[in-house]
Amino acid sequence: MKDYFNLQFVMTNRKIKETGLDPFLGYLLGLLVFVLLSEYMFSKTAFAKYLLLLACFSLQFKLSEKNRTDFLLATFGNKTKIKIRILENVIVCLPFVLFLLYKSLFFEAGILLLCSVFFASFSFHTNFDLTIPTPFSKKPFEFSTGFRKTFFIFLIAYVLTVVAIKVNNLNLGIFAFLLIFLTSISYYIKPENEYYVWIYSESPNVFLRNKVLKASKNVTLIAIPVLISLLVYYPNEFGLILIFFLIGLLFLWTVIFAKYAAYPREMNLTEGILIALAISFPPLLLIILPFFYKKSITKLKYLLND
Repeated sequence: MKDYFNLQFVMTNRKIKETGLDPFLGYLLGLLVFVLLSEYMFSKTAFAKYLLLLACFSLQFKLSEKNRTDFLLATFGNKTKIKIRILENVIVCLPFVLFLLYKSLFFEAGILLLCSVFFASFSFHTNFDLTIPTPFSKKPFEFSTGFRKTFFIFLIAYVLTVVAIKVNNLNLGIFAFLLIFLTSISYYIKPENEYYVWIYSESPNVFLRNKVLKASKNVTLIAIPVLISLLVYYPNEFGLILIFFLIGLLFLWTVIFAKYAAYPREMNLTEGILIALAISFPPLLLIILPFFYKKSITKLKYLLND
């Protein structure tokens, strides 16, 4: 078990070094970004604690993927596998727990820690044998594949919108709105195989433009029930709701450009820090968005022809 965690530590350090940062500095910056983002959320919304819990559970959900836990079971046996999973979940939740304690949210911190230990015993399928129809075409693939894995999150967002209208809580409606954008953005985190870029006989500019236009159309299609509902029931907040919609689109574009700015490798600490800064101070998007765009053009030129 010790060798397993040593290996994970070495692999993490290697990824940080690939960004050109010293591992210690990378961990320090990551912690700083986490604290600043958390403080920002708590200053902006009453639902910050729930967002924090959701972020932690989403990370632990990835660690509980069945293929991964099956590998641990086959390699270490059931008893050691459970110990590894508990330690992994505790390590992941520790920053969240400490921040909740700092905010005097003792009940939420205790629940998070207990749930983290409890969920370590479970495995989850990230793929389903059932084919779920989607309103999206196979090209681009991001939304058609992503929708099948996360459709239940959109159902939750719609339910939250209804609840927000019933209890007259616009903040809850905005949260449901942002939940749709966050889920859609997650479809563009991991890079696809180079073949799925090379097959497009178009310039990098056209490729990125089409990616952005199709992503915007698809996320709008999903978000339109929430958007219309909020506009109808909160007409006095028309401008505010549209601003959140525009910011959601800008962040979606930013992540798409960041993905191809790092292509063919995965986005790492450098891209993550810039995106985190944009979340903390959205006007920075005016600088970060064109920066990622220009960098992605350069990275795509070796696969796509002008």
